[in-house]
Amino acid sequence: MSEKEGPGPQSPSPTAAEKQAQGQAKDDHSAPTTGQMRTVGQRRRDSEEKLEKHQQEARHKPAE
Repeated sequence: MSEKEGPGPQSPSPTAAEKQAQGQAKDDHSAPTTGQMRTVGQRRRDSEEKLEKHQQEARHKPAE
């Protein structure tokens, strides 16, 4: 005979708060907010500026 007879213990059904938290987690994958887009844009511009500066320094660096 097997040790398990019948279904195992059932997990409790999610509470209203858990359902709401799961719903919010799904909403996190929606479109970014205006503030987030501005932040991303600013960071991108800063990164591109920094990259351009490094590339110019590398082009003008004297050969050893």
